[in-house]
Amino acid sequence: MTKKNILVIDAHPDPSGDHFVHALAAQYAAAAGAAGHLVQVVRLSELKFPWLRNAGEFAAQPPGMIGSQQQHFSWAQHVVILYPLWLGSMPALLKAYLEQVMRPGFAFAYGKKNALPKKLMIGKSARIVVTMGMPSLFYKLYYRSHSVKSLVRNILGFVGFKPIRVSLIGNVENSKARSRGMAELIAHAKAGT
Repeated sequence: MTKKNILVIDAHPDPSGDHFVHALAAQYAAAAGAAGHLVQVVRLSELKFPWLRNAGEFAAQPPGMIGSQQQHFSWAQHVVILYPLWLGSMPALLKAYLEQVMRPGFAFAYGKKNALPKKLMIGKSARIVVTMGMPSLFYKLYYRSHSVKSLVRNILGFVGFKPIRVSLIGNVENSKARSRGMAELIAHAKAGT
């Protein structure tokens, strides 16, 4: 097994430690580290950064803290993003973080007129882990995993991540579902996927 540099992003906005996403992120990091991978963990609830409000801010140099976050992405070969499903999508804090980090010149480069932007994150893989109260099958079939597909295609895929794998963990109030989700994620952590 090839050892990887893995960035784990715990994207639950609430810093209190009793959330399942925090436990999943900690267990993934521990299992990946025990398997010999190098791991860095970012807890979005602990970061303070401004939200982008216009195109000029998006094109400008990022604030210092965002520059250090970009260094994490540069270092990583594999990125794991864990978050709870809120109102059918990712929490706003995660979206704001990705908007700050995935700036032009870092994550992608504008092409010539009418050309697609150049992907600057090629060679990196990702896993998205989403927890939810509803059954994950219902989310897949009824809601068609629309928000996760947007993250896969419009953000991570847009900048070059490939492959991008998804783990949906539903019924998180149920202890059996939580245990199954944790066991599955630990297996992925050991494999670095």
